[in-house]
Amino acid sequence: MTDYVVGDVQGCLQPLLRLLSKINFDPTFDRLISAGDLVNRGPQSLQTLRYCKALGSSFTMVLGNHDLHLLAVARGVKKPTSKDTIHDILAAPDANQLIQWLQQHPLLLQIGKYTIVHAGIPPQWTLKDATNYSTEVHDILRSENADSYFKHMYGNQPDRWTDDLQGGERLRVITNYLTRMRFCTDKGNLDLDTKNTLIAPSGLQPWFEYPNRKTMKNNLIFGHWASLEGRYCGERLFPLDTGCVWGGPLRAMNLDTGSYIESM
Repeated sequence: MTDYVVGDVQGCLQPLLRLLSKINFDPTFDRLISAGDLVNRGPQSLQTLRYCKALGSSFTMVLGNHDLHLLAVARGVKKPTSKDTIHDILAAPDANQLIQWLQQHPLLLQIGKYTIVHAGIPPQWTLKDATNYSTEVHDILRSENADSYFKHMYGNQPDRWTDDLQGGERLRVITNYLTRMRFCTDKGNLDLDTKNTLIAPSGLQPWFEYPNRKTMKNNLIFGHWASLEGRYCGERLFPLDTGCVWGGPLRAMNLDTGSYIESM
């Protein structure tokens, strides 16, 4: 069995199918893993969800910020925005099954020697920290308290993790780190407003550039940051968001060989 991790699909089903054809993906023997943002902004979010769900045990994923947004909208906690392309999902006859399926997925996966997360891991967290905190979110997503989580999920504050955080604020910071982070300080103070640039605001850097980052020795696969265009970010870092929804290629990574495969 070969594991392939794919970057942000965002409802771009046709590029995904072309990429899977290029790598001769066979769900009988292979597994497809999404680094998050399976839906939204692209033209075929509903069809993408249906396709991936139909793969059964040959598919798994981590949740990205767009996936979580869909879940919040579907549960009536948030209204869709004018930029969202998730309306066909909400109106679909199998919407409940798709939403329930999506909501079962975690924010972090460990596959062999690789850790997969949508946005990244803040400099001050170890891999063990990130794993434990992501499990807190995963557990509540699968519980009867999921609506409470979604009600508190949105917002940029607090902008930094402290061990005494509790309740909705604690879960919001965990979620923001793992699914929304780009720029931060070495202590983990987040800037969630700066998006479509690689120029860091004063006093901040990309989360992966800090030399004191506690996950320096871990292999991290991530998506989320289309502006990186998949460029080299450093040793043991594997960026997969190559901006497919904005006209770029779609990138997958073969976990057996460590190689990238791209398809328009």
